[in-house]
Order: sequence, then C-alpha cells, then structure tokens
Amino acid sequence: MRYSARGDAKGSLLFVPPFAEEMNKSRRMVALQSRALADRGFSVLQLDLYGCGDSDGDFGEAVWSQWRDDVVEAARWWRAQSGHAPILWSLRAGCLLACEAASATRGERFIFWQPQPAGSQALQQFLRLRVAQQAFGSSAHARAGTQDLRAALVRGEALEVAGYVLAPGLALGLDAANLSLPAHAARVAWVEIVPDADTAVRPVAQKLVGDWRNSGVDATLHSVQGPAFWQTQEIAESQALIDATVGIVAGSSQ
Repeated sequence: MRYSARGDAKGSLLFVPPFAEEMNKSRRMVALQSRALADRGFSVLQLDLYGCGDSDGDFGEAVWSQWRDDVVEAARWWRAQSGHAPILWSLRAGCLLACEAASATRGERFIFWQPQPAGSQALQQFLRLRVAQQAFGSSAHARAGTQDLRAALVRGEALEVAGYVLAPGLALGLDAANLSLPAHAARVAWVEIVPDADTAVRPVAQKLVGDWRNSGVDATLHSVQGPAFWQTQEIAESQALIDATVGIVAGSSQ
C-alpha cells in the first residue's frame, strides 16, 4: 500500500511488518499512522512480504532470507520512486528484519515500535501458541513443548501454529536474528508502548539505546501510553502513538 505525501514530499518511510497474526492486528494502526504522515508531507510504502497480504505465495512457503530480500528490493524501489532514502519503520519482529535488510540497502534511519530484541524470543512466543492450544485441547496435534517443536523445525519439518504453516526456512532465520544496527546507522528512535504511566520501559530498551548512543548513533528512547494493539483481542488504536511518531519523523527530516 502506498501513501503519497500531501504537497512537496519532505521524506519517505518504508514500513516493515511484524510476524504472523501481529501483522493482521496492526494493519489499522499502520494505516492510520501512514495517513497521518502523508498529511504532514511524508510518503509511505507499506510492504507485504512474500506469502502475506496481497503478495504472491503462501505463508507456509516463505523463508527468512526471501523476506529480507523483499525489504531490500522495496527499499531500493521506494528510494527511486520517492526521491528520498526511506526511514525503515517497523514493529516487533519486523525490526529484526529491517536491521538485516539495512546492511544491504545502506539504510541509516530507523523507527522501531516495541521491537523484539531477539528472534529467538519471538519464535519462542509464537511456538507457545501451539503449546497453549494443546494444553486447552484445541489442537489435534500430539502434545509437545517448545523444545520439541524447535527440534522438529531443525529436522526440516513444517509446523502448524495458530492457523499458520511455519516452514523451517522462516522459523530458523527468525530464530537467528538479532536487533543489531548496521555499522552505517545514523539515527534510531525506539518507541515503547506502555499501558499506563506507572509502567516503565523494558530494561533491554534502555540498555540497547544506551549502547547505540555510546557507539555514536543518534538514538532516542520514547515511552507512549496506549494498548498493545498488535495482540489485543479487538482491533485497537493509539492516537498518542500516532502523534508521537509524526513528531519523531518530522524531527528527523530537519
């Protein structure tokens, strides 16, 4: 999905989506954010990875390296179309993919919404969905823990998890991914979405942002109150997050 800037474009963004059902849950928020950015003069391209959304193929055929190549190709195409090097904006596991792709695209600017710092954690959380299905009797599969499921993936077996066919080439690539900025990274904004004013940002956010600052990156950490829209039962919105992100993007263009 493409959102054209109102008036003369000040810059562009490429949205790298999160994983599996989190992608579907977040579509409304991403669309609202994209429209708000377009209204402020920034062009936005919302990417559908292979096997997702309107892209070709099935989710069960996707592999991590192909998703990385999708981001690389989209970033290069969008830079040529928009006339601006895009900010890589991403959510959750999409942040891991954005970091890997940036090494090939020379991407320098990032906006991370609630990033998952390690793909191994993201995969573990996803596999727990199948374990939970088994525990509550809603799965026809034999009972197995997350370590058993990981072992099956290593053996080359695809798994059905929460309605998704998870191929080893996708799962193991995710498992090995880390939130590691490329050496040429210049600016990154980490946005934590917290439920209330009494909830602090995660310690890992403070640590990684601090490490990036020490390495010379212009890294900022932001805390915004709002729902965890990528996992809520009903589709949720956060105007505070939209406003904060517009402010971050506007500031990065100056």
